[in-house]
Amino acid sequence: MNTMLRKSVLGIAGLAFTGGVFAGPIAAHADAGPVEGTKPVAVAVQGDKLIPHGVQGAQSKIDLNDEQTANAKAIIAATKKAGLPERAAVISIATSLQESKLENLGHLGDANDHDSLGLFQQRPSSGWGTPEQITDPEYSTLAFEKGLKQVDGWQDMPLTEAAQTVQVSAYPDAYAQWEQQAADIVAQHWNS
Repeated sequence: MNTMLRKSVLGIAGLAFTGGVFAGPIAAHADAGPVEGTKPVAVAVQGDKLIPHGVQGAQSKIDLNDEQTANAKAIIAATKKAGLPERAAVISIATSLQESKLENLGHLGDANDHDSLGLFQQRPSSGWGTPEQITDPEYSTLAFEKGLKQVDGWQDMPLTEAAQTVQVSAYPDAYAQWEQQAADIVAQHWNS
């Protein structure tokens, strides 16, 4: 009887612990954004063409200097040259914000991720182009968007999924945090 009572108490304690583990993180992060597997909620009005799925998770934002703004405009110009819609520019700019903070990075020595270069941290050794090509904003954008166009249904995917399918990053969800700022940049500069 003592063993049965002890097993019951331990079983109830185990259920309470398991419930706390599963409910605790969800409750603790209820204000941090949607739980994985749920539909994201739009936090800004940008229209369906810029943020068709709303944003996912907490958003990051950086102040852009003149060089970063020029690079964002170069991405928009290349997107237009490719005949792609504004959504492609949003995905491209968010990707570049994550990869390089819109800075056209050359070789960073020991701090470099393999041989990654440019706005999108593309690698010559992975077939993205020569170092000179990859550090050309128009070329690197067109190369990224060529990869994007090869993703079936990219127009209907959440931003981070579309970007990750092209980039194959070790941090696949990191692109989502830049969607709002990327949409704001495109809204500001698409028609300028």
